[in-house]
This record gives sequence, C-alpha cells and structure tokens, in this order.
Amino acid sequence: MAQTPVSADFGSSTTDRLASMAHETIDRVTPTASRAENEVRGAATRAADSAKLMQEHAVAAAEENLRKVRSYAESNPLITAGIAFAAGALLGALVRR
Repeated sequence: MAQTPVSADFGSSTTDRLASMAHETIDRVTPTASRAENEVRGAATRAADSAKLMQEHAVAAAEENLRKVRSYAESNPLITAGIAFAAGALLGALVRR
C-alpha cells in the first residue's frame, strides 16, 4: 500500500488556522469572562459583608439576652435556684432513659 504524500504546507496551514480560530474565540470570550468574574467577586464580597453584619447582630443579641438573664438571676435568686434544680432533675431523667 502506497502512502499519499502530505504536503508540509497543508499541516502547517491547518495548524495556523486552528490556532487563529482559538485566539479569536479567546479574544471574543475574554470580556464576558472578565465581567462575569467581576460580578462573582462582587457578589462574594457582598455575601461576606452580609454574613459579618449578621454575626455582629447575633453576638449583640446574645450579649443582651445574657445580660437580661444575669439581671433576672441576681434579682430573683430563689426562683433561679428552683429553675436550675428543675432543669437538672429533668436532664437527669432524660439521661437515665
């Protein structure tokens, strides 16, 4: 079986055309990809800022509630002791099951 000779120019021109098409495609897609990247980065930054703000609000609410509980416990020591005893008895009963 004889092989058909392939011109060196044919392989080279095909490679050049494919490379040119690849470069053109990349050049067309780059601005869109850049905008998409910027939008994703902006959304991530906004999400991080929102999460930080929610964390700060949660910590402030927890501190306020803890302050209220401490104030109540200091104002009503016998009731607080009774609540603690009842909670302990209930927890002990649940653990024994």
